Amino acid sequence: MLRLFLIITLPLFVLDQVTKRAIVARFDPPDPVTRIVDYQTVIPGFFDLVRVHNRGVAFGMFNGGQWSNYIFGGISVVALTVILFLWKKGILASLMSRIAGALLISGILGNVTDRLTLGYVVDFLHFEVNNWAWPSFNVADACITIAAGLLILDSFLNPHPPASKESEA
Repeated sequence: MLRLFLIITLPLFVLDQVTKRAIVARFDPPDPVTRIVDYQTVIPGFFDLVRVHNRGVAFGMFNGGQWSNYIFGGISVVALTVILFLWKKGILASLMSRIAGALLISGILGNVTDRLTLGYVVDFLHFEVNNWAWPSFNVADACITIAAGLLILDSFLNPHPPASKESEA
C-alpha cells in the first residue's frame, strides 16, 4: 500500500493541488450573478482552461444546495474510510484494483482538500466538440473516473469465485 501511495496517490494529489492553485491564481472567480467564468482557449473549439467553483458533486450536480459542500465532504470521508478498510481486508487483491484504490484516494483527497481550504472544488479542464461541452473537471475527478473504469474492468478480468454452499450456511 505504501509503495502505491508514494508512486500514484501522492504525486497525483500534488499535481491536482498545484494545478488548481495555479488556476485560482491566474483566473478571476466566476461572477456570482451571471456565473460567467474566466477562461483561456488552448485548442480552439476543443479545449479551454476555465475557473469553475463546484460545491456539489460530479458535473456540478447539487451545486446550489446550502449544505452541499458539507454533505459531500462528509460522504468523501466515509468513502475514504471504506476504501482503506477494503484495502486492509485484502478485498482490493489484484494489482488493477489496488491501483484503482490509489487513484480513488488521490482524487477524493484532492477534492476534500479544496472543500476544506476553499469552500468549493476548483474545476478547470473544459472540453467541447461540435458545440457539445463536457462538464468542467479537474485532475482529482479524472483520477476518480479512471479508478471507476479500472474497477469495472477488474471485475470482468478478475471475477471473484462464487460463494460455496458451506460458506452460505
